[in-house]
Amino acid sequence: MDKQNLFAGIPEVLDERKFAHGGNRRRMAEMAGCAVEDILDFSANVNPLGPPPWLGQVVGQALQEVDAYPDPECTRLIMAASERYKVWPTQVAAGNGASELLFAIAGLKGFRQAVIPSPTYVDYARSCRVHRLPVVEPPMTDDFMVDFPSMGTLLATPSLVFLCSPNNPTGTLVSANDLREVAAMFPRSTFVVDESFAEFLPQEGENAADRLTRDRPSNVITVLSLTKSYAIPGLRLGLVFADPDVILRIRHNMSAWSVNTLAQRVGERCLKDTAYLAETREQTRLLRESLASGLRQVPGIKVMPGTANYLLCRMDRVGRDAAFLQDRLLMEHRIGIRLCGNYTGLDDNWFRVAVRGREDNERLIRAMEAVAGTARAPLVRRTRKTPALMIQGTSSNAGKSVLAAAFCRILLQDGFDVAPFKAQNMSLNSYVTDQGGEMGRAQVTQAMACRLNPDVRMNPVLLKPGSDTGSQVIVMGRPVGNMSVREYVEYKPRAWEAVKAAYDSLANEHDVMVLEGAGSPAEVNLKHHDIVNMAMADYAGAKVLLTGDIDRGGVFASIVGTMSLLSARERGLVEGYVINRFRGDASLLDPAFGQMFERTGKPVLGTVPYIHGLGLPEEDSVSFKEGFRPEADKLPEDQCVDIVVLDLPRISNFNDIDPLHAEPDVRVRVASDARDVGTPDAVIIPGSKSTVPDMRALKGTGMAAVLRELAEGRTRIVGICGGFQMLGRIVDDPFGLESETTRVEGFDLLPVQTTLAPEKTLTRTFGTHSASGHGVHGYEIHHGHTEPLSGELRVALRDNAGEPLGYMRPDGRVLGTYLHGLFDADPFRRWFIDQLRMDKGLSPLETVQTAFGLEDALDHLASVVREAVDMDAVYRALGLSGGCTQASLFRRMGG
Repeated sequence: MDKQNLFAGIPEVLDERKFAHGGNRRRMAEMAGCAVEDILDFSANVNPLGPPPWLGQVVGQALQEVDAYPDPECTRLIMAASERYKVWPTQVAAGNGASELLFAIAGLKGFRQAVIPSPTYVDYARSCRVHRLPVVEPPMTDDFMVDFPSMGTLLATPSLVFLCSPNNPTGTLVSANDLREVAAMFPRSTFVVDESFAEFLPQEGENAADRLTRDRPSNVITVLSLTKSYAIPGLRLGLVFADPDVILRIRHNMSAWSVNTLAQRVGERCLKDTAYLAETREQTRLLRESLASGLRQVPGIKVMPGTANYLLCRMDRVGRDAAFLQDRLLMEHRIGIRLCGNYTGLDDNWFRVAVRGREDNERLIRAMEAVAGTARAPLVRRTRKTPALMIQGTSSNAGKSVLAAAFCRILLQDGFDVAPFKAQNMSLNSYVTDQGGEMGRAQVTQAMACRLNPDVRMNPVLLKPGSDTGSQVIVMGRPVGNMSVREYVEYKPRAWEAVKAAYDSLANEHDVMVLEGAGSPAEVNLKHHDIVNMAMADYAGAKVLLTGDIDRGGVFASIVGTMSLLSARERGLVEGYVINRFRGDASLLDPAFGQMFERTGKPVLGTVPYIHGLGLPEEDSVSFKEGFRPEADKLPEDQCVDIVVLDLPRISNFNDIDPLHAEPDVRVRVASDARDVGTPDAVIIPGSKSTVPDMRALKGTGMAAVLRELAEGRTRIVGICGGFQMLGRIVDDPFGLESETTRVEGFDLLPVQTTLAPEKTLTRTFGTHSASGHGVHGYEIHHGHTEPLSGELRVALRDNAGEPLGYMRPDGRVLGTYLHGLFDADPFRRWFIDQLRMDKGLSPLETVQTAFGLEDALDHLASVVREAVDMDAVYRALGLSGGCTQASLFRRMGG
């Protein structure tokens, strides 16, 4: 019988477009005009890890049997499958791929129709139509779930029901418990569950997949594909599980010897290799999350949630469909994707991409960005291994940032071109670079220690907490969104790519890198998605110094405990320990050092003393809120001005106050309780990450009333950034950025109105203070803008273009500005303090008393740490033998 007669009455079978598959690299290469090997194929879903490493050996052994026919019963393979899935050998059969098994199942007799909830794998319908079984394709729900309740009438008729879990192409799952209930309700129907991609699902824990290879109702057939899970599509191998009588009927529809000897031997070994599958599940999950995160950043692409080794996506750009995208990707980038317009229920806007290896996935993301017109600059990979030292701690606030700055300055003093790096920083204390990028202040200090301009590559990921469960996420200096903890964990693979690219680029340009960790590397709940501690150390090949704060107590227990929670590979990265902030005779610690070496095998390389009056910016707000701030030598209290800084729940950029701490005639107090404010000479309301909530908090404590009363006396009030917004009459929040209420009343100490906006202002600024004529400089970080509501208001500062930087009352006693770093300029700071002195009845000092800068403080820090730490050992660990000599020379010269 010729083909035309064979398929008479079923023309759909001959519709190539309707039943097209992915994976045809030869056809793609012909269309692109290139060699087959030049095609990067994202249209076929195969294990991204590639075949198991033992494949070649097993195939080579099996070749010795090719002079005989294959075992028609697949005896050894069936025994391995029954042992693996805990079923009787009579309940399983093997086929030449899942496709052969599905074709044989579609030929089973006794059914009036096939019911195929769609969209799903196109070969179910094709196989049924070849066997002249009528096909009904009820739609899935809007979120691509099988709608069992709406199928009741259909299932009452004896039906062969095809279900895919995870579904191809949507990635959604069929609940095994639901299916068991439905199968019991409709015993005359048989349910075929295609679990070809189920091996990619979790197999244990609370998210474990409920599989149907065992504990099956008698009217359920389960199909598996070893082709996909073990990356052997060229060998073709599938398994089917059913009751013994059903297995016999299925085999009756198959040809003899359909599974060749090579496939049988490889399949037998596959079923015994559970370690490979465990690695597959973990790596596929990470790769899928990273790919989904990257694709979601491409304008016009909507990515559906996935569970297996592929993702369903939709093209949402007007005038463009997935066929346009497919054509551009293939012709311009040699990349193939799977169009999904031939799936019932999907149109030409839908496409599917496989999850491949990390570099392939990144190539796809970049190609899609190029098609979308948002391509990034090429990644810069390290061209050499740059020596790297990393400071990690046993806890937060252990002094990592300060020690990293110390080593930066020491290496600089010893003649090395050194740069700092921290992959991820969580802080509300940020800085704006000359290029308008936002980064953590700690890395700015470290850059200054290296005498480098701050660069967002030094801190590629900055998290600015806005609540207990969410943060604004800033990547390479620009905000990418506000994310909950769960959302950020999903985004982290994408952030990790940015981190590695930033590090590679920076490491290419410098002789040595000094890295800083975050928190503790032993946070067991965070380690699996770590990008800032041991994962970063491993990527950079860094030598790790683990530091603990002995001033807080428990340092030895914390170091030993941290080491015990690290893996063997992670412990191998640790070079030694640094005990930080010690008061007393360091020789008294020697016995403890010996015990630590016995327990961990790592030496203590230094004991850094507690440094009083360090004069460096704090890493975060912990010390600020606890009142631990460096104070210079002070004049008698009655010769000093009293400045109160309000402690806000979400305080940011509190380093604006640092220059005042260093002045001999200024005493700074931090107040969170209205009763502690008293009658100071000045009150400063600093910046806030969340102006509206912090303003409400101050009102709730009675602070607003205290400020209004002080404003009527001689106290001067200064608001910086968020503090400026609070001083105003109204804060409008039309986009709901900080509140569900669109309009909130401020303290009404300045007649201004602020309108919050999603766009973030990030800029370095230079200007002039109107009343004094002194220059000021700093940076702006804020959402929205502030406008005056009264003609009586005065411009307090103007930028170099003449635009207002802030406003003040006519008497000058209440001032607000967006300028962070307001007090950094020495002449203006002295003028401001002298105004307070004269208000208090003291004579102005007039001349600058303190030059605000970090050079002396950094040199002092470096000298203390150099004396305390075995730098020769550090240089040996880094492989910088010349540095050891330079370090010794520096000491001999009295540096």
